[in-house]
Amino acid sequence: MVNLDESYWDKRYQNSDIGWDLGQVSPPIKVYIDQLIDKNIRILIPGGGHSYEAEYVFNCGFKNVYVVDFSKTALDNIKTRMPHFPSEQLLHQDFFELNMTFDLILEQTFFCALNPKLRTSYVSKMYDLLSEKGKLVGVLFKIPLYENHPPFGGNKAEYLNYFQNVFHIEIFEDCYNSIASRLGKELFFMIKKGAS
Repeated sequence: MVNLDESYWDKRYQNSDIGWDLGQVSPPIKVYIDQLIDKNIRILIPGGGHSYEAEYVFNCGFKNVYVVDFSKTALDNIKTRMPHFPSEQLLHQDFFELNMTFDLILEQTFFCALNPKLRTSYVSKMYDLLSEKGKLVGVLFKIPLYENHPPFGGNKAEYLNYFQNVFHIEIFEDCYNSIASRLGKELFFMIKKGAS
């Protein structure tokens, strides 16, 4: 297993070795964002990389948008692309050390980038970061991928095993509006903290 530390991820961005980067907001997440009404909610994109999701929600009028990433290069690239985005909302730190709360967390290739041994910790940290009735929404790969380096895949049954005892499951289904290269390979999910 490679060491998935800050240096590893920063080198990937420095070398443009970022095959997961869509160059645009993920279509399923865009459709979800387009349904949101309250522009004051606090939104986090963890492991956001170039974070076209952050760019999209910010340009839609959501100003409390935060990106956390290990890679300073990725965050600098966001700032170059979006000079008007508040620098203090680009968080260069370890996701697991973040100590804030959010109403919405958007998942887009972060889960699959983590060492699978951290999946239980991911679920616990997401729960801690969400405000009461906050939501974790996004896409997960539903295919086996790599075992010794990211992206790490999985399947619906495995994911539900992590989430269903901690969160209220609202949606967990095959994604119908993935980009062409990911069609049939993604699950869209929306889970909520607290009782239904």
